[in-house]
Amino acid sequence: MKKVLVLCTGNSCRSQIAEGYLRHFAGDVAVVYSAGVETHGVNPKAITIMAEDGIDISRHTSNNIDEYGNIDFDFVITVCDNARERCPYFPTNARKFHYNFPDPAKAKATGTEAEVMNEFRAVREQIKGYVEEFVKENLH
Repeated sequence: MKKVLVLCTGNSCRSQIAEGYLRHFAGDVAVVYSAGVETHGVNPKAITIMAEDGIDISRHTSNNIDEYGNIDFDFVITVCDNARERCPYFPTNARKFHYNFPDPAKAKATGTEAEVMNEFRAVREQIKGYVEEFVKENLH
């Protein structure tokens, strides 16, 4: 079984969304983890917008990359430039993938609640499409 790690800055939103979709699309062909170079807790808006698409991430935890140093991953996906730049080296033969998704949590500084939620949904759809293609090309 393949092991996949999704890495972001705070493991609160983008990596949590990607983890949820990876588990959904990969089914039993992969074990999926997510982590951050920091931990910020799972963003409640990420939980809400994933539930809207039928995926429950409410039991996900925010984990630090250091917790997974002993796992030999097959794939590591960074979902933001900051994580790619700050990711500490850990011994792995993993194939590395990167896509810099916008941070929907940054929208809260300027938008209304509806605008913020729409930003979260837009990023969710970008991640969903990326993950679906990743699974088709690499796990099935």
